[in-house]
Amino acid sequence: MIETDILIIGAGPCGLFTVFEAGLLKLRCHLVDVLPVPGGQCTEIYPKKPIYDIPGYPSILAGELIDNLMEQIAPFKPGFTLGERAEKLEDIEGHFILTTNKGTKIKAPVVAIAGGLGSFEPRKPPLEKLEHFEDHGVDYIIRDPEKFRDKRVILAGGGDSALDWTIYLSAIAREVTLVHRRSAFRGAPDSVEKIHDLAAQGLVTLITNAEVTGLSGNGKLQGVLIDKDGVAPQLHATDYFLPLFGLSPKLGPIADWGLQIDKNAIEVNTLDYSTNIPGIYAIGDINTYPGKLKLILCGFHEATLMVQSAFKRIHPDRKLQFKYTTVNGIEAL
Repeated sequence: MIETDILIIGAGPCGLFTVFEAGLLKLRCHLVDVLPVPGGQCTEIYPKKPIYDIPGYPSILAGELIDNLMEQIAPFKPGFTLGERAEKLEDIEGHFILTTNKGTKIKAPVVAIAGGLGSFEPRKPPLEKLEHFEDHGVDYIIRDPEKFRDKRVILAGGGDSALDWTIYLSAIAREVTLVHRRSAFRGAPDSVEKIHDLAAQGLVTLITNAEVTGLSGNGKLQGVLIDKDGVAPQLHATDYFLPLFGLSPKLGPIADWGLQIDKNAIEVNTLDYSTNIPGIYAIGDINTYPGKLKLILCGFHEATLMVQSAFKRIHPDRKLQFKYTTVNGIEAL
């Protein structure tokens, strides 16, 4: 049985930053994540994607942010159980005992759920023989954009992910085409403007009011069929097809723990991001409350306030005095 002060479910950026804030209060943390490495989506889905709204960093790659967070929390020696899913949670005499799908047990008086979107899978287009080309020209997640250098790439989608990757790949791929079933996009206005600018410069081919309706190739993708309103379907040669229609989130076993759930998110009190079960908190993208913004920096704020409340629960007889790190410094556990 692993014992700790705060059990953190989810080793993404919010979960990792929780370790830092807890460490300042001399609280030990242990993190559980179904992924084999820390970092959550930043590591698994878009490690090379630039992030622009982290204070003090005009731009930082998602993977670099995780590296920095791991360095920041190293003095506090957190424990990790990776590659295992949080399965069963029991409240026994004032302590929670978590059992993973592989039988690992962790005991703690406080649980912080920082599971991001929960477990997720990509939304796949309904194309015949799609599975035959998966990992042979069809990818739903871009882990290493260098894979597409000097290649022909066709992307489909109208959200931020499709727009961001179209912009990024336009600088390294030989040909980049973006297909969207409408003329209007759901992504950030600035990104939409950049896409139109790139199209005007001939750096991106933009095909709107259109859909990819077929795939062709012998063992490896060689082309996609694009059906555009008012135009006969045409076969476009390509090396890669990237349908970026977002992720379908699921809470998984967490949904059965008795928490108040609203549309796949956990309802919390913004005083300290506590749930309806005393001792269980939820921070980051997995929680919901009026005015919620799914931003990493908001998750950092939530983690900070949550840890203050967790300290009072773990040490009800001790007075907590807030101190600035500029004055107190960082003391390792």
